[in-house]
Amino acid sequence: MKKALLEVNGLKTYYPVGSKSLLGRQQHFVKAVDDVSFTIYEGETFGLVGESGCGKSTTGRSILRLTEPTDGEVLFQGENLAALSEREMQAKRRDLQIIFQDPFASLNPRMTIGQILEEPLLVHGVKSKTERQRRVSELLEVVGLHRYHADRYAHEFSGGQRQRIGIARALALKPKLVVADEPVSALDVSIQSQVINLMQDLQKQFQLTYLFIAHDLSVVRHICNRVGVMYLGRIVEQGECDKLYENPLHPYTQALLSAVPIPDPSQQRERIILQGDVPSPVNPPVGCAFHPRCPHAMDVCRTTRPDFREAHEGQLVACHLY
Repeated sequence: MKKALLEVNGLKTYYPVGSKSLLGRQQHFVKAVDDVSFTIYEGETFGLVGESGCGKSTTGRSILRLTEPTDGEVLFQGENLAALSEREMQAKRRDLQIIFQDPFASLNPRMTIGQILEEPLLVHGVKSKTERQRRVSELLEVVGLHRYHADRYAHEFSGGQRQRIGIARALALKPKLVVADEPVSALDVSIQSQVINLMQDLQKQFQLTYLFIAHDLSVVRHICNRVGVMYLGRIVEQGECDKLYENPLHPYTQALLSAVPIPDPSQQRERIILQGDVPSPVNPPVGCAFHPRCPHAMDVCRTTRPDFREAHEGQLVACHLY
């Protein structure tokens, strides 16, 4: 039986906007993450997909408490990360790491690559300089770089090499869970495949578990075991990757998959064009958040938020059609 490594229950992350009321209460919030729940099992890759601004990256950052969540539970190996003090959370960060979307912005331009990779080791108690330098050399070789690269700065590398450095930094403390926040979206297509293959090789080598955040659905299908589809801060569909891609249930998932290019020009796919714009997360629609754009919207969709339930074996959906 699969063992759960991470359980997210009712996660909410709201950002206050605008002025307060006469009583000093905050009146308006951007509901970036609004009641998100999912489980990630040891050794798997769980994908989180959706349009830009749907709350994918905020979900990943809230799990790691790089952004403080407003409400909900984040259970890592049974312990609620949201309830830990800063000191207790720092100790947990050995097991929880992140690969950032922009490899250049996430690397300090004033530090050499060796210093960047040494820093987490120093923070977490590896006092011996010899041991730190040995570990830096190991990390560089593991991600396909050379030991002499340790003396160079971030601007001296290509985008693909910088992302490899970001991956090496994430692996420095031998974590159990890595949040990969759109790790290949800033890279050329040819480099994307190299980085994806590297991540898969490292997953097998170090028994890693990934939360893989992306908007490129073809990349997600290649690397992920299960996937959750987000819309306006909520997960609308979740299931095993192959089942979800072959038989998408939610109208939003169907529209997303219809936009994925097919490499064979002789094949045709009916494109689903969504009408209207994504509603504001400050004032999301009542009922189902997708109903203003849904071609199958019913009266109940405008008044009642659908429950997240199992429609088929291993495939959950939040939609009144099921």
